[in-house]
Amino acid sequence: MGRQDQANSVLSVRELQLTERHFQEATGLITTTHLDQIGFLRFRDAVEDLLDRGGRWIFNGHVMRPLVDGLRNYVPLPSQRRADLDQIRLHPHPIFAGIDQKALEENRGVAGFYGRGHNPMPEGALAINGIGPEQVAVDWVWARPRGGEILSHAGNEFWGCGDDPALKAELLDRAVKWVEGTLN
Repeated sequence: MGRQDQANSVLSVRELQLTERHFQEATGLITTTHLDQIGFLRFRDAVEDLLDRGGRWIFNGHVMRPLVDGLRNYVPLPSQRRADLDQIRLHPHPIFAGIDQKALEENRGVAGFYGRGHNPMPEGALAINGIGPEQVAVDWVWARPRGGEILSHAGNEFWGCGDDPALKAELLDRAVKWVEGTLN
């Protein structure tokens, strides 16, 4: 997050150093696939409060603990052959605008880094990107009834996928801007 850190628009905090105050001062949150979800449960109320006041959260990875009301546990694809990992854009979203989803499908010729299943969508969520013949939502966005939005990506960080470094940097930049509320 070099560009964003230099612009003072992001505060990177190691999970073990997080405090309630970080959530009180934040306008958004980005978590990686390496999030210790059991440990992060201690911030469940703080995350709910952040979202209730209109904050945005990009959640990368497999939901294994319902960290906020409405989230449900990850479901792997029943088959993970190459054809099961094909991706398709289902609905537009500003983070992915103008980006060919196929460009994120493989890293060095290997598919599956982007996702191999899905975090089930809460009622009212909108599927962004689908995966496999069933086009299950590997990415979705949910405007919560109580406020705030969650963008779920059920895989490794989406800005780390594909082979184009410029595309990766652009996706990360857009992710930060979306969380900040400057990309809508």
